[in-house]
Formats: sequence, structure tokens, C-alpha cells
Amino acid sequence: MSSVLAGVLQLLALIAALALAYRPLGDYMARVYSSDKHLRVEKWIYKGIGADPNAEMRWSAYLRGVLAFSAGSVLFLYLLQRVQGSLPGSLGFSSIDPDQAFNTAASFVSNTNWQSYYGEQAMGHVVQTGGLAVQNFLSAAVGIAVAVALVRGFARSRTGELGNFWTDLVRGTVRILLPLSVVAALVQVACGVIQNFSGIHEVGQFTGGNQEWNGGAVASQEAIKEIGTNGGGYFNANSAHPFENPNAFSNLFEIFLLLLIPFALTRTFGRMVGSLRQGYAILATMATIWVAFICLMWWTEFAHHGPAFEIAGGATEGKETRFGIGASSIFSISTTLTSTGAVDSFHSSNTGLGGGLNLLGMQLGEIAPGGTGSGLYGMLIMAVIAVFIAGLMVGRTPEYLGKKIGTREIEFAACYILITPALVLIFTAAAMALPTPPHSMLNSGAHGFSEILYAYTSGANNNGSAFAGLNADTPWFNTTIGIVMLLGRFLPMVFVLALAGSLAEQKPVPATAGTLRTEKPLFTGLLVGAILIITGLTYFPALALGPLAEGLAS
Repeated sequence: MSSVLAGVLQLLALIAALALAYRPLGDYMARVYSSDKHLRVEKWIYKGIGADPNAEMRWSAYLRGVLAFSAGSVLFLYLLQRVQGSLPGSLGFSSIDPDQAFNTAASFVSNTNWQSYYGEQAMGHVVQTGGLAVQNFLSAAVGIAVAVALVRGFARSRTGELGNFWTDLVRGTVRILLPLSVVAALVQVACGVIQNFSGIHEVGQFTGGNQEWNGGAVASQEAIKEIGTNGGGYFNANSAHPFENPNAFSNLFEIFLLLLIPFALTRTFGRMVGSLRQGYAILATMATIWVAFICLMWWTEFAHHGPAFEIAGGATEGKETRFGIGASSIFSISTTLTSTGAVDSFHSSNTGLGGGLNLLGMQLGEIAPGGTGSGLYGMLIMAVIAVFIAGLMVGRTPEYLGKKIGTREIEFAACYILITPALVLIFTAAAMALPTPPHSMLNSGAHGFSEILYAYTSGANNNGSAFAGLNADTPWFNTTIGIVMLLGRFLPMVFVLALAGSLAEQKPVPATAGTLRTEKPLFTGLLVGAILIITGLTYFPALALGPLAEGLAS
């Protein structure tokens, strides 16, 4: 009972902290993306890259900026890893193999941060700080920029212009992510997270023998890893490692950081479209799903049947004793309902139904509250779908935020929600059908299938966490998961920006007595139902073969 109570108290403290930060951060981000003024350092950056910060872009030009910048980032990070052995501060590590370098470059640029390597045993200081940490900032800024472009599509009328990608990218990095990360890194250093550039040391073990450890700029990377919903750990154990996450307070602080911007962006959305109540409706939808999933995870992990579980007080395997079941459950749900991928416990050791909840959280599209930017634009796409369904039910042309949802808009939204499931299911089926990939599975049967399903779900949804019973460091998985991460990140952005451009060109439609009130609790319930039904219909057969079969058999 004490473990359950501890989890409840931590959840309440987390909600209180998020509530305190919600209004000031949300309003600040709205001012950042609505301001006409440029900081001096931003002007230097614009001059250096040759961008006109005041030039407006249509959706196609905005998309070209996103794709060109991201392609250049992939190439830079790939080359940096390939020459690591010749760089100073490499700690003696050799250059990364081509397939793994591609996988890692695709992973960090797509905000996935999937890692098929042992962090402290593969990457030197230059690659960690000059490559991976930099992409943690930039990939998060790209996600927020695309979300803001979609919000402008709802807020503007009779124009196809969505702002300037380069301006949004620079402002998101300089004015939002950098200041928050500096403060967060200082807090984490105070908690005991390391921050240095030390080399490799041999340390003794209690059981005898020696083990090698190296230091690193961990606190600074840990800060943006969570704030940017990235998730890549400096060490292979990720946020279960004491150098990254030393105690219960640092653990709760990390959860707070990864939820901070995604939740606050709903306030930014409401402020920019001129209706805070619309932002509250989206916030209520996200929060309802998030809290419900945490409660279900507690139920599966605390109340699982069996004498071993009853003696231990729950499913303690794979969980750090300094965090406990309650906090680990909050972390695992928060990280899989955002596009973070950071873990403080071994997801593969969750109960069958608990692992299924983590899978389903990603399969919802990571929209509760989702990643930095990607969560908001994913939820707005689902809101468009929900409004369309409501319009079909009453025989009325659907409208959302004063914009008609016609054939063109619903086609863009439908393409968006079909991309990720197609990637997950096609590549999972291919991996199971071919003879080589199953040899990488630590387990057979339903759990082994879940390992592969989890891997491609994590990659396509740009999450980055893993069941870890799967050896993904093979040419097949490095290549295919890398492809899935890139397609799962940038193909949806095509349809998000196309939808934004289509909405911005419309003239506003006045609300009438028949207009669906999308700021009311009724719409929140409709939106939650639409999300669960669409996801359930898409993924239920695959879930039935994996985590559901395992959970019902245990």
C-alpha cells in the first residue's frame, strides 16, 4: 500500500508542477512565435545561413526548408560518426560502422533517439556533444516549428502563408530550448548528475573484478534529452543509470521536463487562435488519456497475479529500487505517450498487459501529450477527424475553429493517420517472415513477437524506447528501422503542412446554432473516443498476437 501511495503522491506533485508552469510557458511560447522582433544573436544566425527572417513562406516552401535542413543534418551526423576514430576526445573508440551510423543519424535527426549501440562504449565526447546533443535541440525545434505552422493555418485566413521556417527554427532553439535546458542542467547537477569530460576509469565491483566507466557532459545532454522529448541516453542504461538519474527527485524532475513543453503548447495553441478554451479542450483530452494510462499501468504492475509478485508487492523485475513501481510506471507511460524514449526501467520486464500499454501509448500517435510539437499537431489532426465524424452523424459540413473541413482537408488528415500504422505493420510482418531477424529475439512466442512489434512501433512513431530483449544491432534492423524513423517523421509532416496551407487559404466561417462547440467537454469525450477507436481498429490484431496473448496467458 505504501508503494501505491508513494506513486499517487508523486503523480499529484507532478500535476501540480505542470499546472504551475502551464500558463507562463504557454503564453511565452505564443509571444515567441508571434513577435516581429529579432534578437541580435538571431540576426547573426540569419546572416550566417543567408535567410531572410521576415519572408513569409507557403506550405510547400516551408516543407522544403524542413526537408533540406533535416537532410543536411542526417548527412553531417553520419559523417561525424564515420570519422570519430580520428577526432580528439574520442576516448579511443573507433569509427561507427556504416549501417549503425545511418541508423543513429536518422534516429537523432528524426527526434527518435533509438540507440542500437552501448552509449558509453561507442561514442566519444565530440560525437556525444557536437553531434547527438546538437540534434536533440534542432530536431525538437523542427517539431515545434511544424506545429506552429499548423496553428497559423487555423489562425490565418485568405492567405497561404505559414510564417518562416528558419525564423521558427532559430527562435525555438534560442529562446525556448536553450534557456530551459540551462536551468534544467543546473538542477540536475545539483541532484548529482555528472557533467565533465573525463576519460575512462577502472572501478572496483562489490562482487569482485573491475569495470570501466567514463564521464561526459551528461547533465547538459540529459536536460535537452527530456525537454526536447528526445530520449537518447548518454549511457546504455539510459535514465536507469545513476550518473544520469541519481535519485527519486531527479527521476520525477525528468518526467516533469519531458511533459513540460507538450502540455504547455496547448496554451500556446489557444492563445494563437484567439480562444484559450480551445486550448483547454485539447489539454483535457491529452490529460485524460495520460492519467488513465498511468492508472491502468499501476493496476497491471501492482496487482499482477502470482506468488512471486504478491511477495514482492508487484512486478518489481527490471525496476530500480530507488524509484519503485509507482514512479517507474509514471515514467514508462509518460515516455511512451510522448516521443521521448527515455526509460528508467526495463520495459521488456513489464507484465504482458503493462508492455501492451506502452505499445498502445505509442500507437495512439504519441499525442497525450506527445512530442515537442509533434504531439500538438498529431492531436489537431485527430480533432479534424473527430469533427468530420460528428459532421457525418448530424448531416452537416464539419467545421473546426471557423474553417470548413472539406474533402481536401480530410484527405490530408486521413493520409497522416495511415502512414505510421502502414510502416509499423508492413515492416513487422517482413521481419517476422524473413529467416534472419527472428534470430535477434531473446524470447520466442508472443513476447518475441512483441519485441519486434515494439521496435518498429517505436521507430515509426519516433519514440526510441525498446523492449531491449531484441538485438537490433544488425544490418537488417539498423537499416530498416532507420528508414522507418525517417519516413515516420517526415512523411506525416508533408500532410500536416499541406493541411495548414489549405486551412490558411480559407475565409473564416461564422459560427451558427448548428456549429459543433469544440471547446466543450462533449467534444473532449468525442475526441478521446475517436482516438481510441481508430487506434484500436488499426492495431488490435497485432496487439492480440503479442502483449494481449502474453497477458491473458500469465
